[in-house]
Amino acid sequence: MKNDLLSMTATTMLEYFRSGALSPVEVTRAMLQQIERLDHHTNAWCLVDPDTTLEYASAAEKRYRDGTANGKVDGVPVAVKDVFLTPMWPTVKGSRVIDPESTLGKRSPCVAALERNGYVPLGKTTTPEFGWKGVTDSLLCGHTNNPWDPTLTAGGSSGGSAAAVALGMGPLALGTDAGGSIRIPAAFCGITGLKPTCGEVPHWPASPFGSLAHAGPMTWTVEDCALMMNVLTEYDPRDSQAAPRRDIDYLAQLHDGVAGLRIAFSPSLGYVDVHPDIEKALRDAASVFETLGATVVEVDPSFSDPLSAFGHLFYGGAANAMRDLGPRKRALMDPNLVSVAEKAGQLSMLDYLGAVNERMALSERMAVFHTRYDLLLTPTLPITAFDTNREVPKDWPSTRWPTWTPFTYPFNLTGQPALSVPCGLSGGLPIGLQIVGRRFDDALVLRAGQAWQQARPDTLQRPPLFLDASADVNAGGAA
Repeated sequence: MKNDLLSMTATTMLEYFRSGALSPVEVTRAMLQQIERLDHHTNAWCLVDPDTTLEYASAAEKRYRDGTANGKVDGVPVAVKDVFLTPMWPTVKGSRVIDPESTLGKRSPCVAALERNGYVPLGKTTTPEFGWKGVTDSLLCGHTNNPWDPTLTAGGSSGGSAAAVALGMGPLALGTDAGGSIRIPAAFCGITGLKPTCGEVPHWPASPFGSLAHAGPMTWTVEDCALMMNVLTEYDPRDSQAAPRRDIDYLAQLHDGVAGLRIAFSPSLGYVDVHPDIEKALRDAASVFETLGATVVEVDPSFSDPLSAFGHLFYGGAANAMRDLGPRKRALMDPNLVSVAEKAGQLSMLDYLGAVNERMALSERMAVFHTRYDLLLTPTLPITAFDTNREVPKDWPSTRWPTWTPFTYPFNLTGQPALSVPCGLSGGLPIGLQIVGRRFDDALVLRAGQAWQQARPDTLQRPPLFLDASADVNAGGAA
């Protein structure tokens, strides 16, 4: 049963809790044991507090026993990226310059919503300093490794959350995404991750990366993503930029399929060099959607690479995050973060506004594109995972991470929903399929992802490390 617990989706877990066949304490203990057993391989966690976690699990168990459980994720263990404020644990964002005590007693909107719905917090997952790059390493916490091969990166900046879900250390996780930070590690680790429409999930305090930044779910299945969205989209008055609440049930039409939809697919967006295995996986996926009844057309959205505009806005955000930090504190930080922030600090107002103009033009172009096509399919990334503790692959022509994430950051600029789902393997490493929709059509993006996973359940594969550890448990090994 223990192996089953570690593989179980949150949706199935809730059914067992309601029937009395499983208890939240039993499940939580199994997750905590999995963390103890495997996290030395990946370094997915920067804080684990079993006593506090089990208090939450015991409270949920009592609610089920008393017949008072009513939260949407009551009793379900959740991994929390260490950028979300949690009242009982410090939030230091992978940085040595944040006073841990100053962060206690506060809740981010996502954490508050999960609390209202009975979650069991498992601990805090690793992030690079201030979540600034597409891999997960920091001077404070070290580097986070890929569950498929611990010599490789898990991606970032939500790499800890992705590795935790892939290895059965928790069925649900929180991530953030200002340039791909949910989708990059989801693709590298072989899990599901959604960057919601900008404003769909309330976020507070405001990110220094502004409206590039989104909070969202990281899970094993699309169904669990939809379940989590039903929680994370609850109203919170502290985010004054959040979209009006529409009380959407993301599970309601999840199984309605894609028949009749108009779907575009673009292997390169017109300017990206993509590994042949990844292009083949995308073309195979497009064929699957066609067999499911969609009209599928290969077409590029016809925009040029917005890397420069993204860099001005994103690194400008990094400079904003550090604006009040003097030389003494900067000396404690990731020197590459300090370097890009200081360079961005030299941008002129017109440089910045020019990037804003380019962002607006791209958003308009994609809005028009989606009058013709309901969805756009692309690879999540043009490459698979590379060596850990590096910002870019070896011998890469650039030193900065966005140059290998050209499919993710455009849709932070436009604010559209974008989902990464596993799409097969290349050289034994996961490939991600990205499904992009028009703004505020998150439910349709999830519906398409669900149709894909129902048609191709073989794409949901656990890493060898998970399978080896499960074999040890089943043989009576560490528990």
